[in-house]
Amino acid sequence: MQVELDGRALRLTNLDKVLYPRTGFTKADLIRYYAEIAPVLLPHLHDRPLTLKRYPDGVEGEHFYEKQCPSHRPEWVQTTAVWSGRTDREIDYCLCQDLPTLVWLGNLADLELHPSLSHAHALERPSTLAFDLDPGPSAGIVQCCEVALGLREMFAELGLRAFAKTSGLTGMQVYVPLNERDVTYDQTKPFARAVADLLAHRRPKLVVARMARAARRGRVLIDWSQNDEHKTTVSVYSLRANESPTVSTPVAWDEVAACRDAEDPALLEFGPAQVLDRVRECGDLFAEVVSLHQSLPALGE
Repeated sequence: MQVELDGRALRLTNLDKVLYPRTGFTKADLIRYYAEIAPVLLPHLHDRPLTLKRYPDGVEGEHFYEKQCPSHRPEWVQTTAVWSGRTDREIDYCLCQDLPTLVWLGNLADLELHPSLSHAHALERPSTLAFDLDPGPSAGIVQCCEVALGLREMFAELGLRAFAKTSGLTGMQVYVPLNERDVTYDQTKPFARAVADLLAHRRPKLVVARMARAARRGRVLIDWSQNDEHKTTVSVYSLRANESPTVSTPVAWDEVAACRDAEDPALLEFGPAQVLDRVRECGDLFAEVVSLHQSLPALGE
């Protein structure tokens, strides 16, 4: 099928391929969702090196991460060269700058979008502080809500605003936007670790800051290590490779508190149609993550 978007010609293939067998969600559905969510999704991807997570045979088949932008990409797909010390060469990452590129990625069955916390022109400077809340065995998103609210309270004490989103799976992420010209990972990573360690000290029965799985039963890991130039976190509004097509969804803090109080994970489970309805109703709850300027206090302040 040949289509034209914003003056770009695209060939879409295998649109009837089922990517989520349990629900019948097809590649056409995937592309349609990304095309419709594009106005709020693209600002969170713009100018950021993007790692693709592709499922050519759907969520029940094999998948692979792809950092090197495919060589068969259209000439109008922009890339950025990033030096890899591990492979001792430059990797040309895709940049998702516009709707045609996003639809092209959907046609590759790139279900999940994993952007850098940095922009391509300043890889050493993260634009946000990120915490990935990962529940251990017997814990879940309800416990993540309690931890997220704890993080919000800690940052409020520092005069900083934080924003929450679901992971689209069992966890959550909390972002503290910075968007400051001079901040580097040398500042954000130890700061994030100190925050995680402090909350683990305050709430030892609920929170761990160590990666060891043996320590995580019934508790939530605050993964501070995401604050690294070489790591990525799933994008807001990205689909996830779940049994059904769930979405990493921005949520208001009163929704986080309501889920915790009701102990009902279903309150923070969203599919593509629900997310589109939410955006139509209240816009992008994560918009300020790309625009709000905040300064990170020095450790010990």
